[in-house]
Amino acid sequence: MSRAQSAPAVDVADPTPPRKQAVLVFIGLMLAMLLGTLDTQIVATAMPTISGDLGGVEQFAWVSTAYLLTFSVVTPLYGKLGDLFGRKRVFVFAIVIFLVGSALCGAAGSMTQLIIFRAVQGIGGGGLTVSIFAILGDLFSPREGARYQSYATATFAASSVSGPLLGGLITDHLGWRWVFYINMPVGAIALFMVITFLSLPGHRGTPRVDYAGIVTLGGAVSCLVLLTNWAGTKYAWSSTVIIGLASAVLVLGLLWFAAERRTTDPVVPLRMFDSSTFSISNVVAFVGGFISIGALNYLALYLQMVTGTSPQNAGLLMLPMTAGMLLATMATGHFMAKTGQYKWYPTASMAVSALALYLLSTMTISTSLAVTSVFMAVLGLGAGLSQQVTVVASQSAVEVRDIGAATSTVTFTRMLGTSIGASVFGAILNNGLADNASKLSHGVSISPEAVRRLPEAAQDAYTAAYADSLSTVFLTALPVTLVGLAFALFLKKLPLRSGGGPGKGPGGPGKGPGGSDGPGDGRA
Repeated sequence: MSRAQSAPAVDVADPTPPRKQAVLVFIGLMLAMLLGTLDTQIVATAMPTISGDLGGVEQFAWVSTAYLLTFSVVTPLYGKLGDLFGRKRVFVFAIVIFLVGSALCGAAGSMTQLIIFRAVQGIGGGGLTVSIFAILGDLFSPREGARYQSYATATFAASSVSGPLLGGLITDHLGWRWVFYINMPVGAIALFMVITFLSLPGHRGTPRVDYAGIVTLGGAVSCLVLLTNWAGTKYAWSSTVIIGLASAVLVLGLLWFAAERRTTDPVVPLRMFDSSTFSISNVVAFVGGFISIGALNYLALYLQMVTGTSPQNAGLLMLPMTAGMLLATMATGHFMAKTGQYKWYPTASMAVSALALYLLSTMTISTSLAVTSVFMAVLGLGAGLSQQVTVVASQSAVEVRDIGAATSTVTFTRMLGTSIGASVFGAILNNGLADNASKLSHGVSISPEAVRRLPEAAQDAYTAAYADSLSTVFLTALPVTLVGLAFALFLKKLPLRSGGGPGKGPGGPGKGPGGSDGPGDGRA
């Protein structure tokens, strides 16, 4: 049986949803996206209170690592499972698992239980974003969907900054358990709207599940996540544990590649990489994820450690970056939908991001908050110019049967860049602070609140050390961004596929063989 024949058939006779129905589905999907994006930020804010209540401070890091680990493992799988079994069915499964995990986390009686339940929550969370963007690819053609995908990206950006503020309010006024329980009513509404209003083409035939690919890819991703989280922090880069994890990633990666070449329906179809548009989109997504660590974690650290801003005010001061990201995202989605072109947006994104990182690297203890806000706004513009473009371009560049796999691959690639960026930048920051350790009276591991209680001379030493080290972090991200810029320049100027409206996206009726519009369908 050929590869094309092995894919489940699509029942194109199913009715397509009218626009009002599609918009209602979209609202439900955005509520679900809020669950996934807000959760990580809210929980991070509440973690000091949680660890104080449940004890087990030595297990503190595992609460986040367990979620990230399972989230990362399942992300590449959900897109393909949606291609095989239907997007709606997989989305419902993901959100139910997420809500069950949330309820269990809220009821946890120990840190060990919380870690286990966060892992369950991550299994559901990993499917939310992938399923949302893949469903949008089904409801709308890539050209029309660009506008809706920009709304989704804007939702992500806004929730990333508002999460810490909301987390503090919930923890202070309702208690930390409501950090998890708040997901239940929001998730129930999203689940109801999607189940009630979402109607997608059905699948016929018996799907062929790539078990070898799932196991080897899951193992490789697990080892890679642990490697990027532990290297340079929990274990030295030259330690046996890190070398062993790196070796496991290499071996399992090779086994996965061999398995994907043999199977008729791989979990990550290698044929997708025949498209230069798809390949370059993944490179840009990786670089975007890599530099996002500098945009969020390290800018927040700069504001708190160097300027002495409180965590809540730091979130407010990052609003210019969010505003820049929202403006660029909405404008990009509008113009892609209007013109059907996307080539220059990733290029502009990498160029503007490179400029922003250089500007951020020039910040010192004397840089005013007004200037810092301008630099952050520039970085937000750079990030917003490409976030949804990589997904839309990838969906347009592959065959209809691979839309879910393409969406999950780009999502995973961006997350992989984020994990590696966190590890690399963390090591650079630690090395920079270690060089100044002799000047710091209380060591390098000290909270912003503790710094503010030190004598003025000691405060100055800490702020100078952190300013110098963070400048190096931002400067280190610059060459990585230039690599992304070089790749983006090679994107081909191809139009996005266009369709007839809601439900008539790449998988809808009226398409040519394979779901394309025929020649010029966006494949490179």
